[in-house]
Amino acid sequence: MPIVVHHFEQPDRFVAGTVGEPGQRTFFLQAREGARVTSVALEKQQVQILAERVDLLLDEALRRSGGDAAIPAVAPVGMADPNPLDQPIDEEFRVGTITLSWDPEAQRVVIELFPVSDEPVAADSDSDDEGDASGTEDEVEASEVLIVKLEPAYARSFVQRAQSVVSAGRPPCQFCGNPLDPEGHLCPRANGFKRIAY
Repeated sequence: MPIVVHHFEQPDRFVAGTVGEPGQRTFFLQAREGARVTSVALEKQQVQILAERVDLLLDEALRRSGGDAAIPAVAPVGMADPNPLDQPIDEEFRVGTITLSWDPEAQRVVIELFPVSDEPVAADSDSDDEGDASGTEDEVEASEVLIVKLEPAYARSFVQRAQSVVSAGRPPCQFCGNPLDPEGHLCPRANGFKRIAY
């Protein structure tokens, strides 16, 4: 079965965003190029780690170039994207694996997002034909992939927004650091008493 590839060579927009109230939010990455929009769901921690790794990748690419590459150290002023996700949000898949790389020729960050899969990496073939060129094992590949290529300045802007989206959730409890619901939570540092957000 052929893999479905959602490829965005030069997206007009690539952002992290959420739907729902803090504590009940669903996180999305959304790419748009012209009228084509692709949205994938993922966990808050995946957004946070992706932002951190993109930032580190850009820092490393800048360091290796000796400062010659056109990579800004921070997100350029005026590139912030405060707009909500494009509607309607049609989830293509839930992200399982993320790969990240630097394309030195194109001077771009390459992000590949693969769906969650319970399938094994390789499966035995049912074919008994000795002339079968595929051998005794068939490789099981991902059914879909979202590939996005970002210019360095846009990648820094993506990082800035992703970090903002992640930190816009519930405030942390000042005593234990766990997320604090408006109704409060059972704080382990308060001997089981409920602490309330003010």
